Amino acid sequence: MPCPGKLRRTLGTLFVLVVASASLASASATLLLEEPYGKLGFFTATGHAAVYLSGVCAETPLVLRPCAPGELGVVISRYDGVGGYDWVAIPLIPYLYAVEKTDDIPLFVDPKVISFLRDQYRRKHLEAVAPDLGNGETPGGNWYELVGSAYDRTAYAFEIETTKEQDAALIRAYNAAPNRSHFRTVSHNCADFAKDVINFYYPKALHRSVVADVGMTTPKQMAKTMVKFSTRHPELEFSRYVIPQVPGTEARSAAVHGVVESFLKSKKYIVPSAVASPIFAGCVVVVYEGTGTGRFKPAQQAQVYNPQRELEPPVGEEDRRSFQIELNHLVAAEATEAGTTMRVQKTLGREMGSTEPGFDSKGRPVLRVDTGDGVVSVGIAAGNIFAKDSSGQFAQQILEARLQAELRRGNPPKVSESDVEHDWNLLQKAMKTADNEVAIGSAKALQGASR
Repeated sequence: MPCPGKLRRTLGTLFVLVVASASLASASATLLLEEPYGKLGFFTATGHAAVYLSGVCAETPLVLRPCAPGELGVVISRYDGVGGYDWVAIPLIPYLYAVEKTDDIPLFVDPKVISFLRDQYRRKHLEAVAPDLGNGETPGGNWYELVGSAYDRTAYAFEIETTKEQDAALIRAYNAAPNRSHFRTVSHNCADFAKDVINFYYPKALHRSVVADVGMTTPKQMAKTMVKFSTRHPELEFSRYVIPQVPGTEARSAAVHGVVESFLKSKKYIVPSAVASPIFAGCVVVVYEGTGTGRFKPAQQAQVYNPQRELEPPVGEEDRRSFQIELNHLVAAEATEAGTTMRVQKTLGREMGSTEPGFDSKGRPVLRVDTGDGVVSVGIAAGNIFAKDSSGQFAQQILEARLQAELRRGNPPKVSESDVEHDWNLLQKAMKTADNEVAIGSAKALQGASR
């Protein structure tokens, strides 16, 4: 398999990586603009906003402290109906993936795996904000938004440098202030909270748009003003990157909009309005064009985040196509051999649906598969996908499905060239393991037949 593009990396790309590495090494405040998912309503199409603070950590989900060396910081945000609290702070990796170690992040997920990981993390760390029901079962409510965000949606990150003194001041202020919920969708929402946190570090950096969002504070407007603020303050080492949604059977998240933009781009709102009042609909278009909300592209110039490496540029279109063609040929050959043309992701999703998620002896996620001769545990994370008891054939399916998702065309960028090469190498290893398993199985069958 060729490694397209490696020899064409330029000094400019290397410079970008050096700048990104330096930015990540210092304390920072990062606005997270998260795409909407699920059934979209008028306001839910605006997505979610949170703030990642690399120099602030959590003594508990409700008490902040300075980070110790090696800690990655917390994501802090406002939620509706989570224990009656106004904000909750979650360490970065659990917030994104509902696990505590990067090696434990699943390579491919389905709803059962996601729910299991979230609930296990809640039981271990979040009883104070989302306790068990009286019968010991999992509570309802929005607590699930606290962990595993990257399973539901893609997020865009806009990062600026901060100082230890600024972090210490924020810790004192937020620990001392009452932490009681007063969430309201139109005011005091998640974007209002993110605005207040960033403005605590840099007063008046972020502001709402009375015209584009009809006075409501929205995540997209916060990102837009964050970019504008950074251009006026180049000394703050601004960087932007995308945190891709984890490949899986969950529906992909949707593009994030402002309020007027949501109205204009939703047929169920704009079409009846245009019929009832063409003048009103025309005014909506004028506002949309005049404010430039639609021209702001969150993914523009964004690098790709992976928790196990530094930021890197997304894979180039030519290289993505080359990898996609190679993968399509490989999957087609495998499908022909197996006598089926079903898509890998659909097949894998069906198989995962008949399993039960769990943990192995080291606390890494597995799927428990009933083989008929007993239950075996199959690793689904980078740290255990090739464990002794795992299945090479199942690992091959997971990695094929993962690469298909990563290489699918469209915005936002989903993967860097390093990510593709890493997963491709894992796939090659899985295929060899699967071939060995088939050979061993055939040998055993022959031995049994000769007796």
